[in-house]
Amino acid sequence: MSIKMTGLGSFIPNLKRKNSDFLKHEFLNLDGSGFPHANEITIEKFKAITGIEERRYLEDDLSTSDMATVAAQKAIENAGIDPETLDYLIVAHNYGDVRFGSVQSDTVPSLATRVKHNLRIKNPKCVGYDVLFGCPGWIEGVIQAQAFIKSGMAKKCLVIGAEALSRVVDNNDRDSMIFSDGSGAAIFEASEEPGGILAHSSATYAYQDAHHIYFGKSNRNEEEVDTRYIKMNGRKIYEFALTHVPEAMKACLEESGKSIEDVKKVFLHQANEKMDEAIIARFYKQYKMKAPENVMPMSIHELGNSSVATVPTLLDLVITGNIPNQDLKKGDVIILASVGAGMNINALVYQY
Repeated sequence: MSIKMTGLGSFIPNLKRKNSDFLKHEFLNLDGSGFPHANEITIEKFKAITGIEERRYLEDDLSTSDMATVAAQKAIENAGIDPETLDYLIVAHNYGDVRFGSVQSDTVPSLATRVKHNLRIKNPKCVGYDVLFGCPGWIEGVIQAQAFIKSGMAKKCLVIGAEALSRVVDNNDRDSMIFSDGSGAAIFEASEEPGGILAHSSATYAYQDAHHIYFGKSNRNEEEVDTRYIKMNGRKIYEFALTHVPEAMKACLEESGKSIEDVKKVFLHQANEKMDEAIIARFYKQYKMKAPENVMPMSIHELGNSSVATVPTLLDLVITGNIPNQDLKKGDVIILASVGAGMNINALVYQY
């Protein structure tokens, strides 16, 4: 028995925010002091490092669970299944539903329960729950779905990654330009066909690295003392990712029984273009190779970093032919990998 992805769908919000939209922002350092140069220079340096030119934001009247519902509907339709036959509905996120203009995260009931309600699934045996695992949450949800199916506890699982980071950013923080909104979903089923999930690897490095991504006060220190926003230590994350992600990918590939020559594509969490390029270079360096051209699809230039949604939305864009010079054929071996708050990392080898 193999465990295969039989349906895929995504929701990419319509609202575009270009780098030029940040020209009038007042960016401050953590101590509240101002930057020594103009925003034009700040934004130019930001683009050079991250590769981000624009990002997508959720419409004001929608929430994270709404995005998750749309992506789920598309995945269900793509798989051609009856949603009443789903055994598990798993939603990976980090901040719940945050209404536009609000500072409060709403996680009761769970987003999985909300999505199940929105999909009008009546079957009580379809169990819905949320996963909080930082940006690697969607891949971790896939790993959990595999465990359910492999153990005989389930036959069909829906795994969703959804996040509206635009609702939890500090507008006085330069890093706010990195974050975006989106959702991706996939159906996983037991199959008699070869391929599917071949191996996986996960790890949590909490001893020294737990707080590289955290909730902190605004850089405008005198305002909203009790309100917290997403914050990160970019340099520490960069160093952490370059050390641990290539190692996890290599260990996972070796466990899969496939060789480096078998790998057709690598889908990395879209956090930072320079970081992803460094990760892929270091991964192939372990095999004394240079990364093949076009082996790593990217969407961060137009979509930014939507946390748990980046990997499934990128996968959907490639499969549907929406990224130039990128495609997948039956039998292709791919690696999915992510890194994020926790600090958590994971990797998964999949044969399409």
